[in-house]
Amino acid sequence: MDTESTYSGYSYYSGRSRGSHRHGERSRDRHKSRSKESSRSEKSVTINAPPAEPLLGDQSVRGEEVQDDNWGETTTAVTGTSEHSLSQEDIVRISKDLDDSVGLDCKRYLNVALSVILGLVVFLTPLAFLILPHLLWADRLTACGTACEGLFISVAFKLLILLLAVWALFFRPPSAGLPRIFVFRALLATLVLLFVLSYWLFYGVRILDSQDEDYQGIVQYAVSLVDALLFIHYLAIVLLELRQLQPFFSLCVTRSTDGATQHYNLGQLSIQRAAVVILEKYYKDFPVHNPAMLTASKSRAAKHLAGLKVYNVDGPGGNNAAAGIAQSQSRAMIAAAARRRDSSHNELYYEEAEHERRVRKRRARLVVAVEEAFTHIRHMQEEEQKKAPGDVMDPREAAQAIFPSMARALQKYLRTTRQQHLHSMESIQQHLAFCITNNMTPKAFLESYLTTGPTLQYGKDRWLARQWTLISEASVTSGLKDGAVFLLKCIDFSLVVITKKIPYIQLAEEFIDPKSHKFVLRLQSETSV
Repeated sequence: MDTESTYSGYSYYSGRSRGSHRHGERSRDRHKSRSKESSRSEKSVTINAPPAEPLLGDQSVRGEEVQDDNWGETTTAVTGTSEHSLSQEDIVRISKDLDDSVGLDCKRYLNVALSVILGLVVFLTPLAFLILPHLLWADRLTACGTACEGLFISVAFKLLILLLAVWALFFRPPSAGLPRIFVFRALLATLVLLFVLSYWLFYGVRILDSQDEDYQGIVQYAVSLVDALLFIHYLAIVLLELRQLQPFFSLCVTRSTDGATQHYNLGQLSIQRAAVVILEKYYKDFPVHNPAMLTASKSRAAKHLAGLKVYNVDGPGGNNAAAGIAQSQSRAMIAAAARRRDSSHNELYYEEAEHERRVRKRRARLVVAVEEAFTHIRHMQEEEQKKAPGDVMDPREAAQAIFPSMARALQKYLRTTRQQHLHSMESIQQHLAFCITNNMTPKAFLESYLTTGPTLQYGKDRWLARQWTLISEASVTSGLKDGAVFLLKCIDFSLVVITKKIPYIQLAEEFIDPKSHKFVLRLQSETSV
């Protein structure tokens, strides 16, 4: 019955008429010949990416079953975008991402420009306080004595210290662009601006208008400004660096696709700054996101949902007896499909066991191939030591020479573990040349492929995300709170962050009297020894 139902799909149109049956056979023959010709010339599958889905999503590995053993085709067919067709929605999304990136760059340069302008105003103000009296009423100024000249040295060194401190704290290269302003930094910038304006206002009213002749007092006024700026810088260190050191919250970060989870302890930070810290830790703690590992469960679910197809061979015009037989056969096939779905856990168990067996087998072959290649390298190095200096092979040429001996085993292992899109042939050869240059062992070379490393271990084109979107019900400038939940979303997945407050720990002291530890051991003399 299963055989008849399998081939009934090819004879679906045979119940209409004899002519249609012959036409169906001719069309099937043409279809088979066309499919054979196309299978010889095509080795990849073209998949239309759906709207609002990544170009390198989970469907990028469906073409691996029809790829040949050529390493170049294997690597480029998965990592490139040539096997996907772009829809209008994809083009709109890409253009929007480009516009957003341009806007972020303009915003970043604008913040840097404003910071530089404010810094110049702050550093030039004390110098202007000292120079303007000499330019406007120099003939009426009192002579600057020894104490006044000592204040010049104090102002010079304090300004140098302030310059180095501001450069170390505020002019570091930014690691991320925030969606909103940094509240404490904006508060400090406003405080400095108001402070300098107030000093200029007092200087203009009490010194410029009256043309004060006491130059030592003017110098002391400039010194007080520099001292106040140093104290503001100390306040900036407390608010921006020291306040967040003590942990107050425990954040649980979960990746939405595969459930990878990490826990981090953070201090009193805003939601947007906590998101930046989480992303910095994500790239070094989380294993690289591999969408190919998710296709097995999807294909298995689709296979069970498909079940068995039932075709009416006699067509709608058949007699009642044939219809009754067909209905009984349909019920039997539906029952068989239900029993097959009930035994899906057995299929899953044996499928995973078979996959583990294949992985162990391919891994053993890979380890043996790499060890033989490195042994060949050692023999080549011993032979090259006897040659002239001009005939010595460099590590790059040595890597290209031994790579074909291990390429097939490595390719099969990466296909079995679904990592072929993470490593290209060029990157593998570069890593092999690096290992040869530094005299590393075969185990050190294989560690990058046998175990999945963190995201930063791979190239930037493997990260699949350049811009993240912060989604939060609360304002992103507000601080972390107990039970707060926010999402960090990229094109392929999202990071779900749950905030829990670290509980307050109350310690109590219990005094133990040292005399309570004393005891007496009494031995009976009548005991047998």
